[in-house]
Amino acid sequence: MRMATDRDNGHRPARRPALEPPGRLGPSERETAWRRLGSEQFDVVVIGGGVVGVGTALDAVTRGLRVALVEARDLASGTSSRSSKLFHGGLRYLEQLEFGLVREALRERDLMLSRLAPHLVKPVAFLYPLTKRFWERPYVTAGLILYDTMGGARSVPRHRQFTKAGALRLMPALRRNALIGGMRYFDAQVDDARHTLTIARTAAQYGAVVRTSTQVIGFLREADRVCGVRVLDCETGERTEVKAHAVINCTGVWTGEIQRLSGSRGRFRVRASKGVHLVVPRDRIVSESGLILRTEKSVLFVIPWRNHWIIGTTDTEWNLDLAHPAATKADIDYVLDHVNRVLVTPLTHEDIEGVYAGLRPLLAGENEQTSNLSSHNLSSHKLSRTHAVARVSPGLVAIAGGKLTTYRVMAASAVRAAAPDIPRLIRRSITDRVPLLGADGYHALVNQVEELGHRYDIHPYRICHLLDRYGSQLHDVLAAAVDRPDLLAPITSTPDYLRAEVVYAASHEGALHLEDVLTRRTRISIEYPHRGVACAEEVADLMAAELGWDAATRNREIAVYTARVEAERDSQTQPDDEAADARRSAAPEARPQVASALM
Repeated sequence: MRMATDRDNGHRPARRPALEPPGRLGPSERETAWRRLGSEQFDVVVIGGGVVGVGTALDAVTRGLRVALVEARDLASGTSSRSSKLFHGGLRYLEQLEFGLVREALRERDLMLSRLAPHLVKPVAFLYPLTKRFWERPYVTAGLILYDTMGGARSVPRHRQFTKAGALRLMPALRRNALIGGMRYFDAQVDDARHTLTIARTAAQYGAVVRTSTQVIGFLREADRVCGVRVLDCETGERTEVKAHAVINCTGVWTGEIQRLSGSRGRFRVRASKGVHLVVPRDRIVSESGLILRTEKSVLFVIPWRNHWIIGTTDTEWNLDLAHPAATKADIDYVLDHVNRVLVTPLTHEDIEGVYAGLRPLLAGENEQTSNLSSHNLSSHKLSRTHAVARVSPGLVAIAGGKLTTYRVMAASAVRAAAPDIPRLIRRSITDRVPLLGADGYHALVNQVEELGHRYDIHPYRICHLLDRYGSQLHDVLAAAVDRPDLLAPITSTPDYLRAEVVYAASHEGALHLEDVLTRRTRISIEYPHRGVACAEEVADLMAAELGWDAATRNREIAVYTARVEAERDSQTQPDDEAADARRSAAPEARPQVASALM
């Protein structure tokens, strides 16, 4: 059998045409995927296109298994596009003596920075302001030394001490009375939606069938055993059955819904916690570093994000629409109030460019216990800081909890738990040695930025931006511009993104709707005050040419997206969750079939 490492050396299986772009998720691949879902016997079907789902698909397919992944909406359409966008060890977990969790997360962070996704995951600095005399500096120093020793300084600089004057030089935006000194340490950040998409494409590169807008509406059974799923194409309304030896439920906050649909009693329950983030322009906070603040509930991050800052987050229970969590005025005021306590120039509502709300899947098991290996090895880890995986019934595995940083560990656990249901040899996980699509050759291209700029007639700054989004896939992104130079122009009202990126999103990255491009393939919906409305027509025209939209479809896409933005803006003026949810839920679905399907 050809091993996955063959691909790392540049070899491709004989069955793949030499000119076919690796990991392409275009319209023709979508049609092929539908036929394969209904005609093949899979070892594993993964439900859910978030980071854990796509990670599980990649883990399984690189072990030599036959894998299919289905997602009701879009890749990363839920939690995995609405996080704090950090790959971090969890410094605060040291206070809770969660040493194993921190060590594991730091190892995963190092793998991403150094080997698996250096084009996507980047170091980011944080200033921790000290406010207490005598005891706080030695206390925090001890924690940061431990953090560095456990792996925190493996791929990034070690922590550094600052006097009050030094900390203010690093971050002039801070009020002088907000600190008596400071300490800087490093973690890492990532565009979470693009990272999830890249994992999915990498899984497809190795042979996994990956299909979005494909919703599970039922389960297939042989006696008491789950042997596959029934799925609905949410674009056409077609249905088919997918046969598999094992089904893995990786749906995050939807875990309970899928468990009920399967007719199986879950081994754990998942509750949703809402986290709200604000995006403001970079010039509103004068600083060379991010910031981490303690609050009465948890911590608040001020995270550098290209030409912006991301500020968050909140942590409140959410029991309403899982697909479209809504931020309220109270949520926004909470974040502004806490960050303004330390800023010389307070932020106002007028400074906000974007707002997004996401749901964390927190565990709430029957026995207040979870497992980070299997249902037979229960652990006493605190529920919100670990993951659980269980063989719910023969042929059905569920996994939930955890965090973005440890998605790869979670994926390996899920595949391991499904092994008893798969009648073939299950090789060990090798995803710690499988670079994500675009990683190979990235560092060499970084050294050739000037040459690439001349070759494509693009400013080197834009080349750097593209390399940090696509890595060595840069050439594929710009290929369409060879015959269409207009694609090298920026999108109207959104100068950070090129028109070629829209075309690539539709032709290679599985984007089916306007919101897929404006919200996840790019981050226009949170990075610009117009939130994508000002460029919706131009983007829709580019997508229409790739996806074959007629005038009615194109106009509907613009209308649906505009209504969504209006509903989100409206919800963010409401006083409570119920009112905000009512306003947000009033907007039409980009995928209307999802709303009418069983879920």
